[in-house]
Amino acid sequence: MSNATATSPHPTKKTTMKLDETKAAEGKLLLGTYDRYPLLFERGEGVHLIDENGVRYLDLLSGIGVNALGYAHPAIERAIAEQSRKLIHLSNLYYHEGQAALALRLTEATGMDRAFFANSGTEANEAALKLARAWAKLKRERGTPLGTKFLALENSFHGRTMGSVAATWKDKYREPFDPVMPGVEFVRFDDVDDLKAKFSSEFCAILLEPIQGEGGIRPLSREFLHAARDHTRSTGALLIADEIQSGMGRTGKFCSYQHYGIVPDVVTLAKPLAGGIPLGALLCTEDAAQAIHAGMHGTTFGGGPLACAVALAVLDTIERDHLMDHVTATGTYFREQLDQLAKRHSAVTDVRGLGLMLAVELDSAELAKTVLGEMMQRRILINRTSETVLRFLPPYIVEKEHIDQALAALDEILTEQLAHAAATPLPGGKKIGN
Repeated sequence: MSNATATSPHPTKKTTMKLDETKAAEGKLLLGTYDRYPLLFERGEGVHLIDENGVRYLDLLSGIGVNALGYAHPAIERAIAEQSRKLIHLSNLYYHEGQAALALRLTEATGMDRAFFANSGTEANEAALKLARAWAKLKRERGTPLGTKFLALENSFHGRTMGSVAATWKDKYREPFDPVMPGVEFVRFDDVDDLKAKFSSEFCAILLEPIQGEGGIRPLSREFLHAARDHTRSTGALLIADEIQSGMGRTGKFCSYQHYGIVPDVVTLAKPLAGGIPLGALLCTEDAAQAIHAGMHGTTFGGGPLACAVALAVLDTIERDHLMDHVTATGTYFREQLDQLAKRHSAVTDVRGLGLMLAVELDSAELAKTVLGEMMQRRILINRTSETVLRFLPPYIVEKEHIDQALAALDEILTEQLAHAAATPLPGGKKIGN
């Protein structure tokens, strides 16, 4: 039998597939769920990804916030190697040491009491929605009227599963799968009056991101978060903080709600939790935990020995290397440089975020798309979300020199684009600025 060729839809393991061949193979084999950029990466080191030709790219997106320790971090490599020699998977019918050890670290860091481990952020949110419904049932059984509906926020993004997507604001995520889970209503972003008008005992929970990620790095105000906390306490509903993108030290505190002086009833985590190994977590208070008993929820892979071991190594590294202090310092510097950039370019309409969760909003979607492509040409990876927003989620180990490199490129690109726009004739032969 002859060896499979590079263009075969079923290449052998020995086949070296470059970008064109990989694209062709994926076109035949994968569901068309992604519109990928034309880059084929083979490895990473620190804050850099390295493509098929050995070209290094400064990664200021870190796998959409996953690779908080960068690439090839020795603590992660060591934890994977050591645990893989002992036990990778174990049914949740049995005990292993990792879950309790990890739960202790996470509950201490968040002010919660109990944990449930899942495979991803959307599954952690799905567990939170189920917990809230179970909590409402328990409250009703105890004589407190509490409904089954959820309040979420405009511009929210909570995941791709049917419950999580129902609580996600944008139509493009929900409409292809209608009818999604009923019983979700939306509050205008950061609008305290709208929250007050819509909230009632019909709702078993308010689900929110203290800093919206996919929605454009939009921090909620202290006033809104305290109002949400007060409203839920008034009826016995749960306040659920989705910290999947903003948690685990991304903003300089372990969770972003800790900047606001509130404590939710439920917290969800994922992304950097296990350094790239799939793992999500639901954390909750002792009261909320009473609504769940054995058999009501579960998972095959969530909280496996390998994922827990790596997550503990990630937490150890964040603590040992004082990375949250580093996030605060470098994030402050990054924000200051972005603010200076905004003063030089009228196309920048807003700069926002906390720590190393930052965004620049531009005055047009086309400009944002162009800037993203030009940054990629300069070997710098960022992300565009909500059409006009440039999102920065660099690894926690990023240094000022990397920030300077990115800001110099961004400044140059915006200058070039403004000059190009000024030189582009308008109808009637005029130029911008005439």
